[in-house]
Amino acid sequence: MSAPLAERPTLRMVAKEAGVSVATVSYVLSGRHRSHTIKDSTAERVREAAARLGYRRNDAARAIRTGKSDLVLLSLSVLADPWSQAVAADVSTAVTPLGKTALIVADGDWRTVLSNRTPDVIFIDSVSPDPEQVAELEAFAAQGVQIVAFGETLEPRGFDVIRSGAEPRCHLAVEHLLEHHDSVGALTSRTTGFARFDAYLNTLRGAGKRVRDDHIEIFEQHPEGAYRAAMALLTKPDRPTALYCTTDFAAIAAVRAAHRLRIDVPRELAIVGVGNTPEGEHLDPSLSTVGPVNFNEALTRIIVSRLTDREGAAGEVFDFPWQLIVRESSKVVP
Repeated sequence: MSAPLAERPTLRMVAKEAGVSVATVSYVLSGRHRSHTIKDSTAERVREAAARLGYRRNDAARAIRTGKSDLVLLSLSVLADPWSQAVAADVSTAVTPLGKTALIVADGDWRTVLSNRTPDVIFIDSVSPDPEQVAELEAFAAQGVQIVAFGETLEPRGFDVIRSGAEPRCHLAVEHLLEHHDSVGALTSRTTGFARFDAYLNTLRGAGKRVRDDHIEIFEQHPEGAYRAAMALLTKPDRPTALYCTTDFAAIAAVRAAHRLRIDVPRELAIVGVGNTPEGEHLDPSLSTVGPVNFNEALTRIIVSRLTDREGAAGEVFDFPWQLIVRESSKVVP
């Protein structure tokens, strides 16, 4: 006859092992002990006792009991984008001390995920104005899901909305390049129904410049695809002397392609991106861009506030106007 299964360790057993109350164990293992003036030495004793006994939190039962999953989900459309990586890193750093875990939802598939679990907060980096998507957001919000959604035309209906004002500001990048260049090319992920690319076309036409199809390359939505597109454009016999890129990661890829081809940036090629990602700021040369300032810090504060004092609050709109940020990659060098 087989031996009976060992009894699963409980909070009470950990409390007895550590010589403290069950409440103290609960506070320590949930990460909330600092708000209850529990000494670090006591917290360490509890954690050691839990490790000796092999105690593991029953998160499924806790979620049913409290309605909390301790998960912050990040629905990010392009995981290879440095902007997405920076958002994930900053949010994770902010929520970990609160006892939360930040998880990435790949390929922006937030509907499937929300149908199967209820996070404490979810950030969605791209929501179209499609009525069906908006209705789904409203339904999830009505069920108690805390949602922060990025959408230029969305209205808050039980969820928070992030707006950036990007569409009318991208023209600043093209105007900046036209100040010193007659030949401005573009790297873009698409050419139809895309406001960032429309800004390129409209600004060139408004300045009386010809739009040259051979100065436009379409890239796949990842850095490798952008690098290949940049190489294709920059190896043409009559390449442009300035380059507008509809994302920062495409602009970063263009800088690397230029280095590979021994094209000096910015003396021989000026480059401007879109998004103001931290990686672009630390690039050599640093990347000129259009984008919001201190966006990640502000987004992190919004998400954290949804976890704490704003939980269950009515939806709000948070505006982050974009601006032109001129750095080394487009400066005129004597």
